[in-house]
Amino acid sequence: MSGTDPVLEAVSQAYVAESRRVLATLIRLLGDFDAAEEAVSDAFRAALEQWPREGVPANPRAWLVSAGRFKAIDAMRRRRKFDQLDESGAAETIAVTDEAAWADPETVEDDQLRLIFICCHPALAPDTQVALTLREVCGLATEEIARAFLTPAPTLAQRIVRAKAKIRDAKIPYEVPARADLPERLGAVLRVVYLVFNEGYAASAGESVTRADLSSEAIRLGRLLVDLLPEPEAMGLLALMLLHESRRAARMSPSGDLILLEDQDRRLWDRALIAEGGRLVERALATRRFGPYTIQAALAAVHAEAPSSAATDWDEVVGLYDVLMAMDRSPIVELNRGVAIAMRDGPAAGLSIVEGLLERGELKEYRLAHAARADLLRRLGRANDARAAYERALTLTKQEPERRFLQRRIGEL
Repeated sequence: MSGTDPVLEAVSQAYVAESRRVLATLIRLLGDFDAAEEAVSDAFRAALEQWPREGVPANPRAWLVSAGRFKAIDAMRRRRKFDQLDESGAAETIAVTDEAAWADPETVEDDQLRLIFICCHPALAPDTQVALTLREVCGLATEEIARAFLTPAPTLAQRIVRAKAKIRDAKIPYEVPARADLPERLGAVLRVVYLVFNEGYAASAGESVTRADLSSEAIRLGRLLVDLLPEPEAMGLLALMLLHESRRAARMSPSGDLILLEDQDRRLWDRALIAEGGRLVERALATRRFGPYTIQAALAAVHAEAPSSAATDWDEVVGLYDVLMAMDRSPIVELNRGVAIAMRDGPAAGLSIVEGLLERGELKEYRLAHAARADLLRRLGRANDARAAYERALTLTKQEPERRFLQRRIGEL
């Protein structure tokens, strides 16, 4: 919209600031995703028509929700689903403006939280949770999500349609989980947010190392979660994302090539994001109710505070990985701990751990495990073995900057 007309500018600002909140509230009021999405569009269309004549309302959000609900009821009536209301004269009562229902800030915040939890409900498949969250909570277009995750747009659209149908047919409640159920349900939400961030921070395929749009959306979701539900692990995840994001400018060369952590120009790291992430880590740790995301954030903070790779407190890094292993043991955590041990005790110590993991078979198709082994072999002077390991990593890598990096390493050997 043109920014020269103050009313059009007000509608545009309301869309940016309020559209997802309006949608969340209309889903609660109407009980249907598709009806709510149509109602949001109708409400903003009505704003474009009425605000130039009547002026911008004092509470744009309440106006938009009220208008959207009226429009939805009119549409339902046209589809002859509200005949009984016409006969009883109750339609106006149902559509009456009730400020408490959608203007109260606390109620609207709860609506946003409800929407996040329903999009990440465990009854939905993990990939569907991600797609639905990006579509409904973040407002990304289906085509944008499809491009980000290398999925055909029609396939993704069908996934979202089926998810909405499952929520409707299974009568999944539109609510924030009870306190007793919160840890499990919050874990699913945090996992979805982290999956989105990871795809933005280190794209799994394509021409770029990072996808700033996705990592920005994940951080926005993380901030929203901490504002609405300041649980320690929500703070830990937000801290982790901010600390990783602080390195974005240093992770690629001007020509788009990958730069490893040890080679990055740390003057390019965003100190404001590091400071914010550090404060969140301290808050989460102080609760003594933290989990794996907070420990990972503490690890990222150790790297962020070090002036160089050589000056990093690798003993503390290994100690934090020991804590993480006790809390959330996984082959990837073991791999990262092995790399940290190599930095502390030398490449031979790390290599025995990495090779043990590969022999177990759980990481045999994981490109970063083979790349880590290759690097340790290179540092030990075992050029032929290193070349073979780099070539194996290359066959598993789909991201072009990573492929170029591995090819350079092979060429150097």
